Amino acid sequence: MEKKTVKILFVCFGNICRSPTAAAVFKKLVAEEGFHEQIEVDSAGTSGYHIGDAADPRSIDAASKRNVDLSDHRGRRVEEADFEKYHYVIAMDNENYSNLATLCTAGNWGKLKMFLDYSNEFEGREVPDPYYGGERGFEVVLDMAESASKGLLKEIKETYFVSTDA
Repeated sequence: MEKKTVKILFVCFGNICRSPTAAAVFKKLVAEEGFHEQIEVDSAGTSGYHIGDAADPRSIDAASKRNVDLSDHRGRRVEEADFEKYHYVIAMDNENYSNLATLCTAGNWGKLKMFLDYSNEFEGREVPDPYYGGERGFEVVLDMAESASKGLLKEIKETYFVSTDA
């Protein structure tokens, strides 16, 4: 039987803070749970401001303190074709959800999700952008990413990898 590969794309505005952090936290959890060969993870931004850029140094620093590696990240812009490639296209906030909705074709609406919908630890649906705030904002993003990643992985395992055959 061929192994199923599930592909996840995390999306924020610039693709240098929230979405690369979410992707790296999720990748780490996926590896710890032994699903690194079945789940592919990437991130993108709805703007083109940071194409080719590394993650924000504050994101890199905060993530490294939790053994999360952002060193290989390079920013890219989300494309309409991403909705064909990925099983989940996950927005960090309402504005980016709306931006993604303009790229989404009718057959792919089920792929468009909000990241915090996978967490039961935080109020609201938005991961706040830490870019213009203080250092604490990057820690909050990590907290939210850790929480929501658990719920997302649980759903993926139940949907794609848990056999219901007796």
